[in-house]
Amino acid sequence: MKLIVAIGILFLCSCTYNKEELLYNNTCDTSNVKYSVQVTNTLNANCISCHAGATASGGIMLDDYTSVRAAAISGRLLGAISHAPGYRGMPDLAPKLPECRIAEIRTWMRNGMLNN
Repeated sequence: MKLIVAIGILFLCSCTYNKEELLYNNTCDTSNVKYSVQVTNTLNANCISCHAGATASGGIMLDDYTSVRAAAISGRLLGAISHAPGYRGMPDLAPKLPECRIAEIRTWMRNGMLNN
């Protein structure tokens, strides 16, 4: 009986659901995505520690608008953060970014990659 209870507790404790929108009860609003807000916030929180300055990992710099735009144009930015086939998933050794953050970057790109 103790074994069944222990297994039941382990099962219940191991259940997680990490959809950011559902965890924090907020929706993903991509109607007004700005480089200076959503894009830089996501990059600063998840990318800059490895992709900044002269020693940027993989030679990919994401610490200024020109570099981010170049990575977006080449397809490397979206390919990496969306874990697309043929790209190394980023952030490295970390879970994929929440779908909303990826959608914001995709929207910024679709809207012309403005420096706004």
